[in-house]
Amino acid sequence: MNPIILRALMAVGIAAAGFAVYLLVNRLILKRAAKKLLGLDEFNPGRPAVLYFTMEGCIPCKTTQRPALAALKEMTGGKVQVIEVDVVERPDLAESWGVLSVPTTFIIDPSGQPRQINHGVALAEKLLDQLEKAAGRPLKGDEAQSQVEAPAPTSGD
Repeated sequence: MNPIILRALMAVGIAAAGFAVYLLVNRLILKRAAKKLLGLDEFNPGRPAVLYFTMEGCIPCKTTQRPALAALKEMTGGKVQVIEVDVVERPDLAESWGVLSVPTTFIIDPSGQPRQINHGVALAEKLLDQLEKAAGRPLKGDEAQSQVEAPAPTSGD
C-alpha cells in the first residue's frame, strides 16, 4: 500500500478515535451531572436552563459568553433560566459537574436533566437550538408570540 495513503488512513483513524473519546467523556460528564443537580438551589423546574460556569479573570466569558447569554435571554423573552456559577467561589460544584475549563455551559431541560454540554464559548443561536431540543418546543419570544397573535385571514368580501 502506498505510504501516503497509509498515513492518511492512520490520521483519520486517530482523529476518529479522539472524537469518540470526546463524545464518551461528554456522556459520562452528563450522566454524572444528572446526579448532582441537587446542588443547584437556583434551578426552578418547569423552565429550561443554561448552567454557566465562569470565573472573574476569564476574558472569553466577559467578551463573548456573557453577551451571548444576554442575547439568549432577550431572544427567549425570559423563558430560559441562566444560572451563573463562579468556579472560584464554588469549586465543589464545578468539580461535581466535571467542569475542566471556563466557560462551560450545560443545557438543562425543564425537568432538571442535563442534556448538552459546551466546552468553551457557545453562541446564543447554538444555545437556543440546544434549549429548544431539550424543551421540545420553540422558545424564541418573537416567533412563539407571532404564531399566537397572527390575525385570522380575511375573505376580502
